[in-house]
Amino acid sequence: MSKITIIGLGAGDLEQLPLGVYRALKNASPLYLRTKEHPVITELEQEGLHYTSFDSIYEKHDGFEEVYEEICTNLFNAAVQGEVTYAVPGHPLVAERTVQLLLEGASDRGVTIKIGGGQSFLDALFQALKIDPIEGFQLLDGTSLKKDDIEIKQHIIIGQVYDQFVASEVKLTLMDILPYDYEVFIVTAAGSKNEQIRKVPIYELDHEMELNNLTSVYVPPVTDEAILYKRFSKLREIIADLRGPNGCPWDKKQTHESLKKYLIEEAYELIEAINEDDIDHIIEELGDVLLQVMLHAQIGEDDGFFSIEDVIRGISEKMVRRHPHVFGNTTAETEEDVLKNWQDIKKEEKGEVENQSLLEGINKSLPNLMAAAEIQKKVAKVGFDWQEVGPAWEKVKEELREFEIEAENGSSNIVNEFGDILFAIVNIARFYKIDPEEALFLTNQKFKRRFSYIEKKVKESGKEFTDFQLEQLDEFWEEAKKLERSSEHETR
Repeated sequence: MSKITIIGLGAGDLEQLPLGVYRALKNASPLYLRTKEHPVITELEQEGLHYTSFDSIYEKHDGFEEVYEEICTNLFNAAVQGEVTYAVPGHPLVAERTVQLLLEGASDRGVTIKIGGGQSFLDALFQALKIDPIEGFQLLDGTSLKKDDIEIKQHIIIGQVYDQFVASEVKLTLMDILPYDYEVFIVTAAGSKNEQIRKVPIYELDHEMELNNLTSVYVPPVTDEAILYKRFSKLREIIADLRGPNGCPWDKKQTHESLKKYLIEEAYELIEAINEDDIDHIIEELGDVLLQVMLHAQIGEDDGFFSIEDVIRGISEKMVRRHPHVFGNTTAETEEDVLKNWQDIKKEEKGEVENQSLLEGINKSLPNLMAAAEIQKKVAKVGFDWQEVGPAWEKVKEELREFEIEAENGSSNIVNEFGDILFAIVNIARFYKIDPEEALFLTNQKFKRRFSYIEKKVKESGKEFTDFQLEQLDEFWEEAKKLERSSEHETR
C-alpha cells in the first residue's frame, strides 16, 4: 500500500521531542528528511539514526517552489515501493509547504497521507517573546513574503527565514511599509537550550549570520500613528471619523451633489502638478483626488447603498474583464488591438444595440471641448473624417470668414458661428493628437502667471492699473514672457 507518514521534528532539541515522535523516528525505515540541519537529527545521529536527506536538492534550483516539488516527486515515487516516513522541522501542518503539496497530490497518485504529529515552533515562540496571540497575529512565509499581505497592527511572525538571502528579501519587503530602523526580533531555536533572541533594526536583518531552519522573525505591532498613516485602512478610518457623530460639521453635511465641484477642481490641480513635473505636488494632489473618492464612498456607506469595497471590486472586475490579453487567453499585439478589445467589451457590457447612435454613449457631463473631441473621434471611426489635416485647416478658415461676416452684420447667429470655429479648432487638435481641454488649461495657467507678473510690477510702482497705458502693461507682459523662456532654458 502506498503511504507516507509525516512527522514533525519540533522547534528545538531532542528534549522537546514527544515520545511518540521519537519512537516513530527510531523505527522508521525508510526515513526521509527535508533537511538534516536540525538539532534533533544531530543528536539522533549519535544513536545510529539512518535517513535520506533532501538537502542536496536545494542546490539544484533557484526557487524554493521547485525544490519542494522535486522533494514531493521523490517521496511519491518512494511510496510506490511501500510505506515511507517523512520528517520535517516543527509541526507538519505549520509553515511546511512540502506537506501541503503532498496533501494536494496524494489522491491523484493513489497515496495515503498520515500526519504523525510534532511540536509547532509557535508555542515556544509565543512563550519566548511573551506575546498573546489573541491580540491578533499573522504567520507568514519568508520565502514568499508580499507587503500587501502584512497587517502591521498585529503581531507578525515570519517563518522559514533560512538564510541571508531570504532575510534580505524579508528586509526589503518590510522596509517598503515600515521605517528602516523599526526594531524587529530574530528568534532561533525558541524553547530549546540554544534559544537565541536578538533585537535589530530592520536594515540589519540580513546582517545576522546565524540564520538557519529554526529561525523566525518577529515584527511587533505598530502603534505609531505616523507609520499607520501609510495604510489604506487608516485613511478609511479617518474619513469615517470625519463623517461620524463627533466628526467635522462640514464633512458631515456633504452630499454627492455638493462634492461634484471639488472633484473637478482637484482633478485640474492634479493636472497642473503633472504639467509642472513636481513630484511632491503630484503626491499631494493625488491625495486630494483620493479624498474625494473616499468621501463619496463613505457617503454611500452612511446612506446604506455602497461602500469603498464595492468601488474597489467594481473597478477590479472591470480591469480584469477588459484586459483579456493580460488576464485571459486573448492576444493583443498592438495598442490598436487593445483599444478595439476594450471598445468591443465595453459595448457588450452596456448592451449597445446595432441601431443605436454612435454618439449615444458620450458622457453628458463632459466639458464641451472634451465632448467635441469625443464626438469627432466617434464619427471618425466610421469614416466620417478627413484623411489628412489640410481640409481641416480650410474648414477653420471657412468658419472664421463666416463668423467675421456675421459679426460685421450684427447677426444674432454670431454665437453659433463662434461655436463652429471652436469645433473646427478641436478637429485640428485631434489631428495633432492634442487634448484641447488640456491645451486651454495650459494657456489659462500661462496667462495667469504672466498677468500676476504685471500685477507685481504695477504694485512695485506704487501706482494703480488705471495709471498705465495698455502699451506699458504690454511691456510688462513681454518681460514676463522673456523670464519664462529664460527659466525654461535653465531647466533644460
